[in-house]
Amino acid sequence: MNATPSRRSILKGAALGAAAIAGSFRVFDFEAAAAPAARGIFGYGVASGDPLGTAVVIWTRATPPCEGRQIATPGSGLGRPIFVRWEVARDEAFRHVVKRGGVLTSAASDHTVKVDVTGLQPYTRYYYRFHAEGETSPVGRTQTAPDDGDRLHALRFGLVSCSNYTGGYFAAYRALGQRTDLDFILHLGDYFYEYGNGADRSGPPELIGIRDHNPATETLDLTAYRLRHALHKADPDLALAHRQHPFITIFDDHEVADNAWDSGAVNHSPDTEGSFLARRKVAYQAYLEWMPFRLPEQRVVPHRGTRFFRSFSFGPLGDLSVLESRQNRTAQVDVPPYTTRGGGFIPIGTPEVDAQLNDPARHMIEPEQMTWLKNSGRTKPWHLIGNQVVLSPLMIPGPLLNLPPTMTLINSDQWDGYRAQQADLVNHIAGGANNVVVLTGDIHSSWAVEIPSKAGADYTPVGVEFVCPSVTSDGFYELARARVPAGTPAEVVVAATRQITGTLAGRNPWIKYLDGIGHGYALIDVTPDRVQADFHHTPVPTSAQPDPRVVQSVTTSHAASWQTLAGSRKVSPAGGPVGARSDEPA
Repeated sequence: MNATPSRRSILKGAALGAAAIAGSFRVFDFEAAAAPAARGIFGYGVASGDPLGTAVVIWTRATPPCEGRQIATPGSGLGRPIFVRWEVARDEAFRHVVKRGGVLTSAASDHTVKVDVTGLQPYTRYYYRFHAEGETSPVGRTQTAPDDGDRLHALRFGLVSCSNYTGGYFAAYRALGQRTDLDFILHLGDYFYEYGNGADRSGPPELIGIRDHNPATETLDLTAYRLRHALHKADPDLALAHRQHPFITIFDDHEVADNAWDSGAVNHSPDTEGSFLARRKVAYQAYLEWMPFRLPEQRVVPHRGTRFFRSFSFGPLGDLSVLESRQNRTAQVDVPPYTTRGGGFIPIGTPEVDAQLNDPARHMIEPEQMTWLKNSGRTKPWHLIGNQVVLSPLMIPGPLLNLPPTMTLINSDQWDGYRAQQADLVNHIAGGANNVVVLTGDIHSSWAVEIPSKAGADYTPVGVEFVCPSVTSDGFYELARARVPAGTPAEVVVAATRQITGTLAGRNPWIKYLDGIGHGYALIDVTPDRVQADFHHTPVPTSAQPDPRVVQSVTTSHAASWQTLAGSRKVSPAGGPVGARSDEPA
């Protein structure tokens, strides 16, 4: 979900002075992100990701032992090379080790360690750990994908996005880490936010000075991006989720800068912040260092720049295609005075706007990636598509943005801002023989949507889109709260939020479920007969507890369940949350 351009420009201007002051030096204060560097070699924990039928990536950060007063904090460039041994076993006690090896890491990779462990068995639970200089890491738990020839297995995973550190404690990650029934966690982007702690800070004011970004200013260089990744790896709730489950991840915009496109971003000022492409390059470098991400083969699939989009097979049940929609997208439509370069809410229905929106030369994903997507997932019953921003059309009534009731707007940073390619993809989904479920993040709220053939009351459903809530980032409730006087009871804000989401759903009849209050995650369960989405949310705010995000012990609970039945291309309420899995990995 994107801040309005006017707000971003105000915040950016106010933050420039602080950024300039801090730009000439950088302090490592051993708080938050830097503290684990002093806790031992493996203070940043372990993680795994990108599970295939016979392979999985394992990850850690190996901080060299302290030499004198220097500690090799993330991004500092300090620390000698260190040799790290790794083991993968079938049991947590490591009596049955199946793979082992060693790797040398150094400051060149920020002392991160990433190993693609191959030769494993499909749909099998494994445990892994690392050793270096007399120390042993925590034990990680992972598993390979249920891609086991013609054998049909269960598939269940968590769906998350948008985890702003200053936005609150990561209750969703803790809840996911406590589950034992997941194959993996799919993270659709905004793993962290590039903002600082000043005028550009986002989140509850109660957490100022308690849960702050590190570095304190906006991330602009390699040091800063590495340190921001380290901040998140140091969070105990996210560390638990990483330790317990493999992640499949893809970045959206905030891992670089808000509302990014192929050559810029709304939150990037070349005059004061230098080259955007240089900034993006170091952001991608830090992402590949600090995430358990397997960079796909670059030569076999046509693409532009670096190929990050990739696919995963789950045997005869289905495939997952993970899109990447920032690196090569055309700049968002620019129609002053309603928006500035980089996207925002724009009124539709005028020749000038519609001509830009319908221009077939404009694209969100490069044409080569679209060709790859159309050729993917065609032979399986279910094709799941991991997607950063909302695909289904969203018509926004003017009054919701304090504009005339005759005006209808769209968010030009979503697929609505790229209508020709949006229509191309929707038509492809409509013409396919299998069931397509699009899995989306970004908008900080929970949705169950029938992808319409066209944006009208007489639409035909062609597929389904499930949208997960944010982990912590501000959503509709927080936007409604910002509109009312300070001290307004939380119950009044809740009612106002439901009025907003009800108005949106009424204007867009293909939206069958929309909750804009709870933060949390969605659980996706796939069987041959249906795909079900269980939404798990933090508590609804009350006057006694106005913002659950500030309570470290708060948890999530089941809020709603929606499903799509095979062949229906529609969504319908499910009878309740999912039960036990039909089978378990070996």
